[in-house]
Amino acid sequence: MTRQPRILIATAPFDGHFNPLTSLAKHLQGQGYDVRWYTGRTYAPKLRKLDIPFYPFLRALEMNQDNMDDVLPGRREIKNPIAKIKFDIKHAFVRASVNYFEDIRDIHRQFPFDVMVIDPGLTAGQLVKEVLNKPVVTVGVMPLMETSKDLYPSGLGLTPKKNPIGRLHQAIMRFVSKNVIFKEGNVEYNRVITRYGLHPVDLSIFDIAVRKTNCYLQIGSPGFEYHRSDLSPNVRFIGPLLPHRASQPEPFAHAGKLGRYARIILVSQGTVDNKDPEKLMVPTLEAYKDSPCLVIAATGGMHTEALRKRFPQDNIIVEDFVDYGYIMPRADAFVTCGGYGSVMLSISHCLPMVAAGLHEGKNEINARIGYFGLGINLETDRPTPGQVKKAVTALMADPAYRQRIDTLRKELTGYDTLPVCEGYIRELLPAGAVPAALPVPQPASVAV
Repeated sequence: MTRQPRILIATAPFDGHFNPLTSLAKHLQGQGYDVRWYTGRTYAPKLRKLDIPFYPFLRALEMNQDNMDDVLPGRREIKNPIAKIKFDIKHAFVRASVNYFEDIRDIHRQFPFDVMVIDPGLTAGQLVKEVLNKPVVTVGVMPLMETSKDLYPSGLGLTPKKNPIGRLHQAIMRFVSKNVIFKEGNVEYNRVITRYGLHPVDLSIFDIAVRKTNCYLQIGSPGFEYHRSDLSPNVRFIGPLLPHRASQPEPFAHAGKLGRYARIILVSQGTVDNKDPEKLMVPTLEAYKDSPCLVIAATGGMHTEALRKRFPQDNIIVEDFVDYGYIMPRADAFVTCGGYGSVMLSISHCLPMVAAGLHEGKNEINARIGYFGLGINLETDRPTPGQVKKAVTALMADPAYRQRIDTLRKELTGYDTLPVCEGYIRELLPAGAVPAALPVPQPASVAV
């Protein structure tokens, strides 16, 4: 007997965790899988539009990019990026895993899924795999976090060192990271899983999602990752998993301006770090107001009208959202806080970057931009107008940036991303679970 495979996608309620998986969900649905989604209620309207059945958080508290400072007392006052990562790991992610798991266990009683697909922020993966005995696939929506003997530990935004002194320093920092900096998160995680009868793990908190689920599908390609001689066999690169697009976007309202300027600069603070435009948006607009360059600012829906009034110059366009697929091929530089999705898009459109962001893991993304020569990492989240202008000028003057990014673009486009992802998921399906869009074997050929 054959039946339709059942897939539960479960994501932490952040745009950068949710959005990339929408294309995978629609692909699987189109191939005949029964796909449903567990996440925060904020995403219910998007899932209705996608026609994907939705299970909201019940026990789990929805902590997202808009409310974390309000929901977690003390977070707002933390300015150091490492201290903030440490705080978030313990309070926003690890402690949430119990409620995630209990919600998912209830869902499983109604919808006995065959495979669960999660992002690294949905921290119940090991519990589902080992307590519910269900295969779990993690999609890496951020740079690979796994610990390696060749690298500094994840979370610090430090690039690899090849010399003996550098390698010794890396080893020391790996020890300090696991046993001092992020020890509280590791201890808290073991406290959670031992409640369910599992043995404590002697791993860094950054290794759990990679090594304790069945398969780790890393967005991107080896060319945007530091070399690891000890890469986990669980890791599979899948290319640029980008958000689903249900329809063509609206035409760009200012298309007539594009040909009037010699250079076009796109700037965005994303949808997480966009509450304070003084960080990156304002310095970029200040640097280029009344200049021969056209600056297009995508605010993510924050402070749009205020910025339009503050910067009324003809060479400045401020919009809530712009179609990156239309603007990026026409732009000369992308000034970004370093969101992983927008960086993948920038690489896909061969657009060099000026990166300025430290929090929410952006230090790791931006470190890679600088290390691989795809742009300039300013190593701050509050650059001055002068720093932005100097970096953009350097990008546009040196064709090597675009050449390197084009090499990586070609590597990324070599992946047939959605069929590749489906193939790894299909390997974990139980006998008899066959997507309707695929040839259904005769009963005699089904393994018993």
